[in-house]
Amino acid sequence: MAEKIRWGILATGWIAELFVKDLTMIGSSVTAVGSRTAASATRFATEFGIPTAHASYEALAADPNVDIIYIATPHPQHITAAKLALNAGKHILVEKPFTINATEAAEITALAKAKGLLVLEAMWTRFLPHMLRIREIIAAGTLGEIRSITADHRQKLPDDPKHRLNALELGGGALLDLGIYPISLTYDILGKPDAVQAEATFRATGADAQIATIFHYASGAIATSLSSSDSAGPNRACIVGTKGRIEIDRVWYEPTSFRVYSNDNAVIETFDQPRAGRGMQYQAQEAEALITAGKTASTILSPEETVQIMQTLDELRAQIGLKYPTEA
Repeated sequence: MAEKIRWGILATGWIAELFVKDLTMIGSSVTAVGSRTAASATRFATEFGIPTAHASYEALAADPNVDIIYIATPHPQHITAAKLALNAGKHILVEKPFTINATEAAEITALAKAKGLLVLEAMWTRFLPHMLRIREIIAAGTLGEIRSITADHRQKLPDDPKHRLNALELGGGALLDLGIYPISLTYDILGKPDAVQAEATFRATGADAQIATIFHYASGAIATSLSSSDSAGPNRACIVGTKGRIEIDRVWYEPTSFRVYSNDNAVIETFDQPRAGRGMQYQAQEAEALITAGKTASTILSPEETVQIMQTLDELRAQIGLKYPTEA
């Protein structure tokens, strides 16, 4: 039996906790955690039964008992952490949004390619069972030609100006943290748009609180999204074609159910996905399978597509006038 892929966890926040819980649930091997302080690393390692706690990210990257590093810092720090891991010969799974902008994304993917290492964006929705089935249905022509996609990602999150989502120095804003989900969904189904439009409203901190997007395609298809951090929405999605539609239930980007309808509103198929953990284990299984097979890119979400998505986010930010302090 092949040896298990050994995970290292870089950063010890809430999202890292959720990921490790899902890794543990499926029996993956988590051998080390790294934090900026010994206390934080030790706490995390003790809580999740991780053998080694490192008091720095550098020590984690240098650990010979780690094969792949999950990068869970706030996204302005992703590029530094990713380069550190790659230069130490480690594969990487990088939390979404992948970076602050496309320039940083291209730097990471180019370095990974040069090193012959796996780089994968942790857009976990892409790897969920219901999304795998949706892609099969579309590929089979059940919906005909795709004409539209609608999706929202709206949550009532803290209004504290120092909260990560509201602070520009931490890459705050609804687009990069929440809008990335419906935008990645649109890319998944329709690919890169020919033109994009955006409108937004802002918090006092300068971070976007709400953003609406319209994507146009040469085929005539249109995709719309609405994302917000100051108000809760239904968080549903719908994919409509010339022969039928798919309605994805709340919460569409988590493990959930959907129905396929014909044009006369008859239910063609119902998909129910049992909930196991948060659902982050599927992206981990994809990464492990790719490494085992000696591959450095996923066909579900390639490094090139990740860069293209960041380019689109850059264009949307340019339209709404949103710039981060770390950008020249």
